[in-house]
Amino acid sequence: MLPLTLFFLLFAAVALFGAVMVLVSRNPVHSVLFMLLTFANVAGMFLLLNAEFIAAVQLLVYSGAILVLFLFVVMLLQRGERPLPALTQPLQAPVAIFVGLALLSELALVVLTSNVGGGTRGADTPEAIARAGGNIQALGSQLYTTWLLPFEIASVLLLVAAVGAIYLAKEDI
Repeated sequence: MLPLTLFFLLFAAVALFGAVMVLVSRNPVHSVLFMLLTFANVAGMFLLLNAEFIAAVQLLVYSGAILVLFLFVVMLLQRGERPLPALTQPLQAPVAIFVGLALLSELALVVLTSNVGGGTRGADTPEAIARAGGNIQALGSQLYTTWLLPFEIASVLLLVAAVGAIYLAKEDI
C-alpha cells in the first residue's frame, strides 16, 4: 500500500474517532475540542488529495471561526456534564437498533458492490489545473464562469436564511 494511502486512512480513522467522541463526550467543551480534532484531520485529507485551498479554508473557516463560535456558545451556557439521554418510549430502542442495522447494511452493500475507481476521468486533471495557474485560479474560474448562477442562488438563499434567523431571534421587531 502506498504511504499516501496509509496517511489518508490514518487521517480518516482519527477524524472518525473525533466525530464519534463529539457525540459520546459528556462534557460540551471536550466535544468542541474533539470537533477541532475532526476538522484538522479532514483538512489533512484535503491536503493529501492536492486540494490545498479547500484544506486552508477548512482550517480557517471551520476550525478558526465556527469552532470558536461553538466554544463561546458552550461557555456562555455554562452547562456542566450532560446526562446520557434516557429511552422513554418502549419501542424507541428496538426501532433505533433496526434503523441503525438497516443503514449499516445499506452502507456495506454500497461499499462492497460499487466500483469507485472505475469512472471516467474528467477535464479537471492536475495538468489542466496547473495550466490554469493552480487550484485557486481553477476554482475561481469554474466558480465565476460555469457555476455563476448556482453560486449566486446559494448566496441569496444564505442571505435570506441569515435575515430570517435574525428576525426569529429578535423579540421586539
